[in-house]
Amino acid sequence: MRMSDIPFTTVDWSTIAPTTHTGDVGHALWRTQTFGPSDNPIRVRMVEYVPGYESDHWCSKGHVILCLEGELETTLADGRVFKLKPGMTYQVADNAEAHRSKAPTGAKLFIVD
Repeated sequence: MRMSDIPFTTVDWSTIAPTTHTGDVGHALWRTQTFGPSDNPIRVRMVEYVPGYESDHWCSKGHVILCLEGELETTLADGRVFKLKPGMTYQVADNAEAHRSKAPTGAKLFIVD
């Protein structure tokens, strides 16, 4: 991730309208902001997964994810499973390891990708 052409900015996430993203089970609410040049944008999101949420796809995009509330369970394509609890992060590069997530009890995440 290369961050350029981003002035100092504050975001009041409560003012960003959420979009709904449906999973195999449940849904996620994304509050999204995009920063930087159009040829190298940085997407910053506040994401809330409802209890029982399960992703509908394998993701190969790189992320930095901070768990703020609840618990996120992420399975890698090789079968390894990782659990994030509040205060924990995971980092993965683009096209490094395909992953999909679920949130048995719900989760609130801060994501940069």
